[in-house]
Parts: sequence; C-alpha cells; structure tokens
Amino acid sequence: MRIAVIADVHANKVALEAVAGDMPDVDGVICAGDVVGYNPWPEFCVDWVQEHDVPTVLGNHDRAVATAEYSGFNDMAAAGVEHARDHLSAAHREWLGQLPTERTLFDGRVKVVHGHPDDPDHYTHPSEFSPGLLGDEDVLVLGHTHVQSHEKYGDGIVLNPGSVGQPRDGDPGAAYALVDLDAMTVEQRRVRYDVGAVMDAVDEAGLPRRVGTRLSRGQ
Repeated sequence: MRIAVIADVHANKVALEAVAGDMPDVDGVICAGDVVGYNPWPEFCVDWVQEHDVPTVLGNHDRAVATAEYSGFNDMAAAGVEHARDHLSAAHREWLGQLPTERTLFDGRVKVVHGHPDDPDHYTHPSEFSPGLLGDEDVLVLGHTHVQSHEKYGDGIVLNPGSVGQPRDGDPGAAYALVDLDAMTVEQRRVRYDVGAVMDAVDEAGLPRRVGTRLSRGQ
C-alpha cells in the first residue's frame, strides 16, 4: 500500500496543483495540517482537500482562521489569517475548526499530528526525531516545521513530508512524500512550480510582499 503525505499547504494553489500533478497513483492521501494561511487561495485549497477526501489534522493556522485567535502571529501570518477569514465561507471555517488534532489511519499503522504527538504547536525539528516519538503506529507523520525529513528506526518511521506551500529548508520546490507501508520506505519528493505567479497573486491580494519573495529561496 502506497500513500502520499502532504502538509502545510498554506493556501498555495499553484504549489498544490504542481504536487497533485506530480503524484503517482496511490492508495490514499493524508495531510498533516495547515491547509490555509499566508498565501492567496484558502478557498481553493480547502475545497481540494475536501473534494479529494483527504484525512487532515488541525494546524495552528487552520485553528487561527476558525477561531480568529492569532494574537501571537507575526505580521505575515496574521495577514494570511485575516485574508482567509475574509475569503472563506462560514462552512469552510467550521470545517477547519472541527478538524482533529490527531488521526490514526490505515488500521492503526499511521498516526498524523501537526506539531508533536504531545503538543500540536511544538516545532519538532529533525534533530528531535527519535524512536521515542513513536507509539503503536508504524509511521508517525508530523508537519509544522516546513522542513522535509524522515528517519527509520527499528520500531517505525518518523516523517515530515515538508511544506507544499511554503518550504523552509532552503529548497523552493513544493514538498511531499510517498510512503510504502508494505516495504516501509519513504520517498521524499520536490516539485518545481511557478513561484512568480504566486508572488504576483500575493501582491494583487494585498498580502505582505515577503510572503511571496521568501518562496523563491525556500524560506
């Protein structure tokens, strides 16, 4: 069984379409949260996840858009929340707010969280990956850091597929991963897309310009 793993789409339609176009046939797609935030297309990205029936967990930007609680966000993040709240319907916001903080999928073999199994807002960087993060699952999927990485241990795999919509690991390519649950392997993938089109859309939407310019540097 092969599954595609995405995270941190952050309302980047162009990157999401590129990832979807690159995906081979899989048995399922899962998302480790933050469908919205930062970029100009929250409605498209929520609709895509819903239409493709992608099991998704609650990210901190998803929660902020659903609750309008984002006092600790920087200017770029706050602008993305406000843009999403202005452009999403009440039904979209309700859907985001009802997302769980954790999902266990594929007969218990895969657990999905946003930040950390014990704290959804904790940034679990690759240096913190360890077999101690694993519970009964074979694969633990994390998001939140926007850094693509995975480690395989005797008890299973800890995986961050990286960010579709705003990578922060120095590679501007939209990130996702393929997991083969039979072979217990991970293939990390990067997809080039038209960052310039996103930068233009960011400007047109009145969002902070750095939201777009940082994409070209994978920051």
